[in-house]
Amino acid sequence: MSANVTPYDDQERGKKEQVTEMFDTIANEYDGLNRVISLGVDTKWRKRLVKLVKEKQPQKILDIATGTGDLAIALVETGAREIIGLDISKGMLDVGRKKIVSKNLEKIIQMVQGDGESLPFEKDHFDAITVAFGVRNFEDLEKGLKEIFRVLKPGGILAILETSVPTRTPIKQSYFLYTRYILPLIGRLFSKDRKAYAYLSESAASFPHGKAFNNILGKIGFIGMENKPQSLGVASIYIASK
Repeated sequence: MSANVTPYDDQERGKKEQVTEMFDTIANEYDGLNRVISLGVDTKWRKRLVKLVKEKQPQKILDIATGTGDLAIALVETGAREIIGLDISKGMLDVGRKKIVSKNLEKIIQMVQGDGESLPFEKDHFDAITVAFGVRNFEDLEKGLKEIFRVLKPGGILAILETSVPTRTPIKQSYFLYTRYILPLIGRLFSKDRKAYAYLSESAASFPHGKAFNNILGKIGFIGMENKPQSLGVASIYIASK
């Protein structure tokens, strides 16, 4: 499980504290490096997720691990009247708030600092909950998913975009070489935090994906789980409901 993978291998601090420090450190460079590392396809994955959420015509959306707000901003297209972007990293949220102001979206999107494993919202509150590249950073995956289940309305949609590991040859081998060697090298060359991009690679590789993740969602109580592989399996969009 990805909970055993931490950015700094600091046994005196938990994963949550280390992840917060890591994202605070790389906040200002995160968007640019993300576009380079993903070759820009992460924007296409987000658009596909937004399209799936839009079909449910949600009015209240919670975007967990919102980071710099890319998905929260894209979700405006759904027509929702209220979007809350929640993240544990103040540094990432500060970058995201600047984007929202520049796009005059303050009346729709609210950025909130908070813990995805202890959500500050009432039960059955949101029509849709989204997470992009964030569930693998939970210290306790099942605890975080239980919190999502709690605040999602019955009939509401959960949409998660997360990296996965391709199973087909030669895509699997190419993915391994890229994430094991090239991605950390890019991080070392261009990032203030040399360990951050090694962690992002390692946490992606160790995260339960595909059927294994759907099984965890089912254990929590979600229904109608679907796994939609993206770009030959290097990422997946998971859909479920309550």
